[in-house]
Amino acid sequence: MPHDPGRVAECRAWLRRAWVDLDSAAILLRSSEPRPESAVFHCQQAVEKAWKAFLAWHDIPFRKTHDLRELGEACVALDGSLEAIAERAEQLTPFAWVFRYPGEPQEPSPEEAEEALAIATQAYEAVLARLPEEVRP
Repeated sequence: MPHDPGRVAECRAWLRRAWVDLDSAAILLRSSEPRPESAVFHCQQAVEKAWKAFLAWHDIPFRKTHDLRELGEACVALDGSLEAIAERAEQLTPFAWVFRYPGEPQEPSPEEAEEALAIATQAYEAVLARLPEEVRP
């Protein structure tokens, strides 16, 4: 039985935006002038959007939030095998706002940003693995 085209389109749109954030983070880290403070923001955003794609696919409403714990717990309630990556991804939550403005006490190191990218990529791939092929961007 074919899936609802509206649900497929919504899920694909979330996943596409998540992929763009992953790609943006990678570009920022591999630039001739790396920008880890901006890269970690995109890592957080990629996980947020991947979780929202998973929830949208399962028709689970979610509020506008950057809280990866809240979104991850909702995803884990649907699929317990996401628990380990959801727990790791929680640490990216503050990157939605920390380092976005001048005057922050410190910036993330390139190594911290690379770790954030690895976590975000894992979360994105975990979501993709649990959704039908037709929703892939």
